[in-house]
Amino acid sequence: MKDKRIFVTGGTGFLGSYLLRYLVQRGYRNVLALRRPNSSSQLVGPIREQVQWIEGDILDVGFLEEVLLEVDLVYHCAGMVSYHPRHTERMIEINEMGTANVVNVLLHHGKGRLLHVSSIAAIGRSKENRHISESSKWVRSPLTSYYAISKFLAEQQVWRGIAEGLDAVIINPSIIIGSGFWDRGSARFFPRIEKGQRFYPLGSSGFVDVRDVARLAIELMESDISAERFIANGANLSYKKFFQIIAQSLGVAPPRTAAGPWLSGIAWRVEALRSWLTGSKPFLTKQNALLAGVHFTYDNQKSVDTLGFKYFPIEETLSATAEQYRQSSSERILPLL
Repeated sequence: MKDKRIFVTGGTGFLGSYLLRYLVQRGYRNVLALRRPNSSSQLVGPIREQVQWIEGDILDVGFLEEVLLEVDLVYHCAGMVSYHPRHTERMIEINEMGTANVVNVLLHHGKGRLLHVSSIAAIGRSKENRHISESSKWVRSPLTSYYAISKFLAEQQVWRGIAEGLDAVIINPSIIIGSGFWDRGSARFFPRIEKGQRFYPLGSSGFVDVRDVARLAIELMESDISAERFIANGANLSYKKFFQIIAQSLGVAPPRTAAGPWLSGIAWRVEALRSWLTGSKPFLTKQNALLAGVHFTYDNQKSVDTLGFKYFPIEETLSATAEQYRQSSSERILPLL
């Protein structure tokens, strides 16, 4: 297994960088990773030179045909996350068509095993379906974000490939927590709370340590499991509790004002205006404001029962990430957990 040739898409990204580190630590010697020409390898850290980097694009079928010809295992982590309507077309192109290209090339070559990183968003959420497991059915509802649609469509490409003979397994992470770039993804919560964020959403969600997602992905790939999906979720927490733990770890006051529908409506509109004036990406949009106001829980029992998987306590993850944020904020060093 350790001599198999591995290809990781999204290798310079948040999850991809942790996955690469674990693969190297586990003794895999032939690891290739995809990067865009302008992407930073800052998150990869000291294992940067132990990975063979390939510049390319998952939307380029000819490129994938050449790269995947000699590959045994593919971890497909690349994707786009956005809740802004203007990004929908591009996000679906990257998430659905990029995944379709990987699936089609593997089927064409007739070899290779795929681990597809999907999302809990791809499982389907509604006010009538608030406890989510792998058997939950996809439904369209007002709570269905553009991002969820793009990940659902991407996952459907993998299921289609499986029906055509592809050896593949799917992982559906909840909100992934860990050290990374502090101006994007879930890591943005740490500087915002440090600076005195006053409001918290009324809802709840699932949260998972980035290390757990990377470890579970590798364990699934090393297993004989195929044609199944697994939720990766360390704990279900209210956003109030989630923010309280971060604030306590940072030694600052937690947000104390509940953001109900009225306040949330004002907040996403103000963010939309700020984004339009500055050209920056909004921290809050209408879609994620709506989602953050609803209680969802996610069932991780399948990963626990099937693999005996043990998750890091999410309180420890948040505390460790807060400590790394404090250590890195002055020089913007980005250590991994």
